[in-house]
Amino acid sequence: MFGLPSTTEVRKQLPKKAIYAKFDLKPSQRESFDADIARIDIVAVVSSATVPALSEGVEIKEFYLLAVQMKRKEYDTKNIALLTKLIPQKMVLALQFEEQTQFAIYHTKLISSAWQDTKEAMLPLSGLNLDAVWENIVAAIGSITIVGCNTIAEQIAEDDAHAKLMKQIEQLEKKARAEKQPRKKLELFEKIKELKKKL
Repeated sequence: MFGLPSTTEVRKQLPKKAIYAKFDLKPSQRESFDADIARIDIVAVVSSATVPALSEGVEIKEFYLLAVQMKRKEYDTKNIALLTKLIPQKMVLALQFEEQTQFAIYHTKLISSAWQDTKEAMLPLSGLNLDAVWENIVAAIGSITIVGCNTIAEQIAEDDAHAKLMKQIEQLEKKARAEKQPRKKLELFEKIKELKKKL
């Protein structure tokens, strides 16, 4: 499944009722969760026991792959983030809707891939230990390019900061185009110039 070795495969359903009971979800959370998610199954466990070529990491000893059958493609990301927080394990979620799959993973924040044909969806196991494998999966799912000596968490923070700056510049440029007063227009252009230096 998803290119993982057959030795990792398991089949264990996680009943939604058990999740509700264990985590005492509010009725509104249950309704929202239920509107998005049809079924949850643990389909693989990746560890040094199931993939002997991999050694344990300092942080990661094992992680799970969960197949999550979705009721709709336009789901509420809060429900997926909630799922990753409710279960205290490292896990990769394969969100499945009809013939398509989207991978999601929580690493400092919820990161997800684009939807793709389920038959073509692959999870790369590259690295010598589980820490490296986990970081490579996070990078693959989020299409994150590590720059220099950054860790994956540092790169995510850097990319987020960059995106925030770009959004600020875009808003200021829009404001500058609409501004009628030359002095205010100039002030906005100066601000834009300052922000562009930080990129």
